[in-house]
Amino acid sequence: MEVKTSLLDNMIGVGDMVLLEPLNEDSFIENLRKRFDHNEIYTYIGSVVISMNPYRSLPIFTPEKVEEYRNRNFYELSPHIYALADEAYRSLRDQDKDQCILITGESGAGKTEASKLVMSYVAAVCGRGQEVNKVKEQLLQSNPVLEAFGNAKTVRNDNSSRFGKYMDIEFDFKGDPLGGVISNYLLEKSRVCKQPRGERNFHIFYQLLSGASGDTLTKLKLDRDFSKYNYLSLDSATVNGLDDAASFRTVRNAMQIVGFMEDEVQLVLELVAAVLKLGNIEFKPESRVNGFDESRVKDKNDLKEMCELLGIEQSVLERAFSYRTVEAKMEKVSTTLNVAQAYYARDALAKNLYSRLFSWLVTRINESIKAQAKTRHKVMGVLDIYGFEIFEVRDNSFEQFIINYCNEKLQQIFIELTLREEQEEYVREGIEWTNIEYFNNAIICDLIENNQNGILAMLDEECLRPGTVTDDTFLDKLNTICAEHQHFESRLSKNSKFLTDHSLPHSCFRIQHYAGKVLYRVEGFVDKNNDLLYRDLSQAMYKATHSLMRQLFPEGNPAKVNLKRPPTAGFQFKASVGGLMRNLQTKNPNYIRCIKPNDKKAAHIFTDSLVCHQVRYLGLMENVRVRRAGYAFRQPYEPCLERYKMLCKQTWPHWRGPARDGVEVLLTDCSVPAEEFAYGRSKIFIRNPRTLFTLEERRRACLEDLATLIQKIYRGWKCRTHFLLLKKSQVVVAAWYRRYAQQKKYVKIKSATLVMQSFTRGWKARKILRQLKYEKRCKEAVTTIAAYWHGTQARRELRCLKEEARRKHAVAVIWAYWRGLQVRREYRKFFRANAGKKIYCFIIQRIMQKYFLGLKTTVPSMSPIDNTWSAQPYSFLEGAHTELRRIFHLWRCKKHRGQFTEEKKAVYEEKLEASEIFKNKKALYPSSVSQPFKGDYLEIHKNPKYQKLNSAVEEKVLLADVVNKINRANGKGSPRLFLLTKNNFVLADQKTGQVKASVPLPDLTSVSVSTQSDGFFALKLKEGSASAAKGDFLLNSEHLIEIITKLHRTWTTAADKDQINIDISDEFLVQFKQDKVCVKFIQGGPKNGTSAACKRKNNRLLEVSVPSSP
Repeated sequence: MEVKTSLLDNMIGVGDMVLLEPLNEDSFIENLRKRFDHNEIYTYIGSVVISMNPYRSLPIFTPEKVEEYRNRNFYELSPHIYALADEAYRSLRDQDKDQCILITGESGAGKTEASKLVMSYVAAVCGRGQEVNKVKEQLLQSNPVLEAFGNAKTVRNDNSSRFGKYMDIEFDFKGDPLGGVISNYLLEKSRVCKQPRGERNFHIFYQLLSGASGDTLTKLKLDRDFSKYNYLSLDSATVNGLDDAASFRTVRNAMQIVGFMEDEVQLVLELVAAVLKLGNIEFKPESRVNGFDESRVKDKNDLKEMCELLGIEQSVLERAFSYRTVEAKMEKVSTTLNVAQAYYARDALAKNLYSRLFSWLVTRINESIKAQAKTRHKVMGVLDIYGFEIFEVRDNSFEQFIINYCNEKLQQIFIELTLREEQEEYVREGIEWTNIEYFNNAIICDLIENNQNGILAMLDEECLRPGTVTDDTFLDKLNTICAEHQHFESRLSKNSKFLTDHSLPHSCFRIQHYAGKVLYRVEGFVDKNNDLLYRDLSQAMYKATHSLMRQLFPEGNPAKVNLKRPPTAGFQFKASVGGLMRNLQTKNPNYIRCIKPNDKKAAHIFTDSLVCHQVRYLGLMENVRVRRAGYAFRQPYEPCLERYKMLCKQTWPHWRGPARDGVEVLLTDCSVPAEEFAYGRSKIFIRNPRTLFTLEERRRACLEDLATLIQKIYRGWKCRTHFLLLKKSQVVVAAWYRRYAQQKKYVKIKSATLVMQSFTRGWKARKILRQLKYEKRCKEAVTTIAAYWHGTQARRELRCLKEEARRKHAVAVIWAYWRGLQVRREYRKFFRANAGKKIYCFIIQRIMQKYFLGLKTTVPSMSPIDNTWSAQPYSFLEGAHTELRRIFHLWRCKKHRGQFTEEKKAVYEEKLEASEIFKNKKALYPSSVSQPFKGDYLEIHKNPKYQKLNSAVEEKVLLADVVNKINRANGKGSPRLFLLTKNNFVLADQKTGQVKASVPLPDLTSVSVSTQSDGFFALKLKEGSASAAKGDFLLNSEHLIEIITKLHRTWTTAADKDQINIDISDEFLVQFKQDKVCVKFIQGGPKNGTSAACKRKNNRLLEVSVPSSP
């Protein structure tokens, strides 16, 4: 990228208008056009920056550009807004001077973008850190919030600021931002109710309807359709290039960053929705008895929804739209409002509600971004305010009047501060100051703001005057008092001077501003200055339950009724402008004048008439004349000498003395007339731009000669360097080639040597191999001969040994036969007496051996219930056979018992006890043998249903089951929970778990059961005990065997007594309270079904029918 080192280098046109020659309006416009056509949108007038709106993105605002202009002299690079921002920031940081940047221009000229660029540059070049970055982010994010609520689409600009904004950014001693304060001026609140054709209302209305979620719109009682709201114009509802939905998300995010709470955002959106609903309220006339018309709301649905949003009683607001109460001292007068007055009241309420909401937003943002430290701060102010406005004939009204008044004040302070800056610089540099003739617009400011005869004072006086007050009476007053003023014109004042000017309508007046004549239409001046909101509406708003309403309408407080008339809009604006001017005069000013090149908002179009119009009313020619009244160009000695030193042989290429002496030698050598320059203490001042341009031309010619010389020297150096490089390269190539040739020769000799070595080594190896083979064959022959010899000797030895062994064996055999013959002869004498007994014992031993070996293979399995055993082979083994069977069975049972755990032993003991009690006595017993005793059939500890019962029973539950308790009255059973513990048995209700009876085991005397296959059993209690008050229990259970066994086992263990008496009989007596009832069991037929049934026969007999066994 090309980096320019001076304002004067590679200039397109003139970068600083002070140097423009000749200076006239045509050359001024032509210079702007030339630079604009080459994308040079910034031009200087001294320290003032002229900014042309390019209506497109240019690659001149990148981070690289920020770094390029950082800490550089103002005139060191080509004109740029970054240069002004850097100059202001460095003056604030290094010289401790408070700064202000004044940005002016008409709508669409790029003021808002210019302020953003200044703030973004300052944010980029100042310090870093978590807290500093947070402050910078909050300062930057305040812009989207204020733009959403204060900007709108106009015919001149799609994002036009409809308010003036002044932001003071506060810095610490290091230049890091600490916070800021925002002031707003004159929000165009009339736009809320009515927009000119082709324009829109404020952005926030369209952003809310486009970007809010469905739930949010439902809560706000809104619909996305713009056409449903009277305050929104439809011809420009959508704008090309503006995404309202995305902008709404940006605004929500910015409000969060700035510090708005979520409920505060919701409150703000509710007020925005209320303004839209307010615009839909319409009125109809209703005749009264006295003949006057009274306004009434047509459709109360929108009124109702608005009241719900603000928390106002519908009847209170409806009355405020129909009546007006006027208070004077101790009297109150209530008058009805006609339809026109009701619409006026509605629009006044909407404008006040929105403008006060906007002021509250500014205050709330200030609370978030204000500096927390109490120490003194450095301040940089940025003013983004509307420029001078001159509309078509009859289109200039009260708003344009006070906007132009503000610009008159800004022009006044600009001239004063610019002249003061010039004078201070001349005095600082020791140059004689000469008075400069310029137009002082103080006379115009006095015409408008004079407290006695000023236009604003007369307008306030007319608004406060009793009687009939109209715009015409105000114009008559102006004609009377201001008729002789040289900058005021009206039709009557012209006629009084016998002049005829048909361009002046009857209802208008004209003021000669510094920027030209402006015709104002007087219609609406009085109403807009009054800005009247009926007290009834203020009081109705104060009664709202909405959190913000009392802050927005404090005058509605009935306890603080102020009968004094509120200040007028003109008075308030005059006071705020006065405060702004006092603030600006305490700071060092920096100016940015914004100009829009065309009305079509299109790139590459430059309209001369439009630009000329703006140049006039911005007073840019006047600015240039003020700057050129003394010396047109000034520059410190060091950069001046550095730039032009090549024009003098004494200063080129280096000047060894002071820079001022070098500049004096340089100007003397260049024959510059003495009246064309002056020497300051640190700068050289040049009076005429022609002198500067002459120096520039000579410098350019000298630079061409120097460039030629440099080229010559460079080319010679380059050729010499190239030759030396070639020579060095030739030496290197030759060295490498010789190395390569010798290396190749060496490789060839080496390979030949290797071949010869290999052949020699091969011949020697083969010779040695032949010798080794011969020696090996000799050794093998010797070994073979020795082996054959040894074999022959071994075979001879073997034959001798075999012969000797045969002889010894023959001797042994003959000896054995001989000894056998002798033994047999001796044995025959004793054989008959002892042979029978020995044979018998031998046979018996063989039979016993065979029997035991047979048992080893035929032994039965290890199961104790396996009764198989091998057959008895001989009768004499009967006793041994039986005893072995018994011993094996006992041993097998012991092995089986050794495998049992304690729990399993207890189960088998219970089974054994059940066998002892019921075997061959109860028909139900055989079917229970194969069923394991589970105990807790209800899982009482795990089942949450029985949690209450489980807590009531403190002991461990040994058995839990459902049984049927038999009722003696009808023989029917009712289900009960039967629980057996170590010391008690418990009966409880199955559904509720409530304990019905708890009986200690010592109170149990006996248990009676039948011999048949039923599940009935009777628990007989000890007479006289507390448990026997209601008598014995007759129960029925599917687990009778287990219950009786566990009961018998537990009772015996707990009581430490003899076994409980268990009566097994088909007929037994049961005590029910005072009576004894006989329970009789009979064998029933097939009609009785598969289960036993109990039936009452009489008061003394219960008969149980038990099905026959299959």
